[in-house]
Amino acid sequence: MSELFAFLISGITVGFVYALVGMGFTVIYNSSGIINFAQGEFVMVGGMSMVFILAAGVGFAPAFVLAVAATALLGILLWKLIDLSKESSQVSLIILTLGFSIFLRGAAEVIFDKELHTLPSFAGEGSINLYGATLSYQSLLIIVISILIVIALWLFFKKTRLGKAMIASSNNLDAAKLMGINIKKILMLNFAISASIAAIGGILITPITSTNYEVGIMLGLKGFAAAIIGGLSNPFGAVIGGLILGIMEVLVAGYISSEYKDAVAFVIMLAILFFRPEGIFSNLSAKRV
Repeated sequence: MSELFAFLISGITVGFVYALVGMGFTVIYNSSGIINFAQGEFVMVGGMSMVFILAAGVGFAPAFVLAVAATALLGILLWKLIDLSKESSQVSLIILTLGFSIFLRGAAEVIFDKELHTLPSFAGEGSINLYGATLSYQSLLIIVISILIVIALWLFFKKTRLGKAMIASSNNLDAAKLMGINIKKILMLNFAISASIAAIGGILITPITSTNYEVGIMLGLKGFAAAIIGGLSNPFGAVIGGLILGIMEVLVAGYISSEYKDAVAFVIMLAILFFRPEGIFSNLSAKRV
């Protein structure tokens, strides 16, 4: 039981990181109808920026703010590129996000380097013993901050005028325009929020898994899988999708083989797309074409 509990703790920790990436996918998809395949690179940029800003002698709090802000600016830049190409088809815009992800990966290789980097644990090197399993302070910090982000987003969307304007824009752009909502401002803010969430996830996971210019590829794909599992129309469904994915991944690695770990996300995603293409927690209908 202690071994199973240890796997569950590890799966929940990783699952919350996937959930943060997946929420970024859903936030942008619901506001613009675009699947942003640069989301994983925002995770990488957040982690790598934090590493090099701290190495420059900047304090932890300012470095954290700067790393998240820099990633948010990249999100805004991506939105500007999409806005310039607004006459293009949805498929062309999705390809644009793929191109932007390749650009970010290449830029990170030049600006930073190709080496693996890590960060000291923000919460200290201690751990908590739970029923024979060990939960590090850093893992606990990831879980707590992820839950706080989910709660903050829920309050933002449900209780603030700006959040309600975002929901209105995602439901009906034309009606939102008639109500005087600045659609461009809303979409730009959505891209900034999405990039910021990804950056926070990248910073939090770096002390545990390390980072380099290539880590965004797999994190982005698994975050996308989490969003598909939970339902692209439901930002909070991505949280459950990420947890399901993280737990299943760790259980397969622990009880079967770590060689199959990365395949779990895509097997589950394909099963969801086949049997329930709208996702587990989506209220929208979808059809296979």
